[in-house]
Amino acid sequence: MVKKITSWLSVGLISAGALSGCNTPPSETQDSSQQPAAQSVEVDPRGEILALSCASCHGTDGKSVGILPGFYGKSASYLKTALMEFKKGERYSTVMGRHAKGYSDEEIELIAEYFGSLSQQNSSK
Repeated sequence: MVKKITSWLSVGLISAGALSGCNTPPSETQDSSQQPAAQSVEVDPRGEILALSCASCHGTDGKSVGILPGFYGKSASYLKTALMEFKKGERYSTVMGRHAKGYSDEEIELIAEYFGSLSQQNSSK
């Protein structure tokens, strides 16, 4: 009986030691290049509200499920440039030029910042 208790205690102590070795904080196990780049992304909430009008064609997060192009993962800078080109007629479109002309430059920037921030928010989770 004493042998069984001793062996069970030994197994318990070895298991506890092994588990405590697995419980190291992430900063000790990962170098800085493997950690997420952003903790959180601050975005003006007006951008999210303005972006609702884009959602019916491009999805709520820019991941279009239809034939329309998705833009999830594109940077805010890329999206702003594209929207401004649509607005000025510098980029061919069937309907995007008309949509973009309905927004001020500030509103386009807010929309671009919102959609540009989505992939960063998801990568930091």
